Amino acid sequence: MATAKGSFHVSMTPVTNSGAEAADGVAHWLLDKVYGGDLTGQGRGQMLAYSTDVEGSAGYVAVEVVDGNMSGRQGRFVLQHFGIMNRNDPFLRVAVVPDSATGELAGLSGELDIDVVDGEHHYRLEYELPPL
Repeated sequence: MATAKGSFHVSMTPVTNSGAEAADGVAHWLLDKVYGGDLTGQGRGQMLAYSTDVEGSAGYVAVEVVDGNMSGRQGRFVLQHFGIMNRNDPFLRVAVVPDSATGELAGLSGELDIDVVDGEHHYRLEYELPPL
């Protein structure tokens, strides 16, 4: 396994809820990210989230398409996010969707960890990438 580390900036734009989403309390967001470090590029995606009436309990799912350069190789891949907060106890899994990578990143697999320190987002991607 190889490791890519760095930071990213994220912008989240709310999508106006209507119909069942508004009634059920599900929030919908558009994601726009800029990655720096070992992975450089841009991520765009969508997130659905729900916060409960209990402080610190929530859940979210997101799909993010990343266009970038890693290990000197250019391509695109998709990340699947699954996050749960159980009374401020977080669980997060972000995985590369199998067979989603294209270009020179074709065959990419792995999992990404996110850490937020003083408001700055950091990533660590443990990955495997077949030789060209």
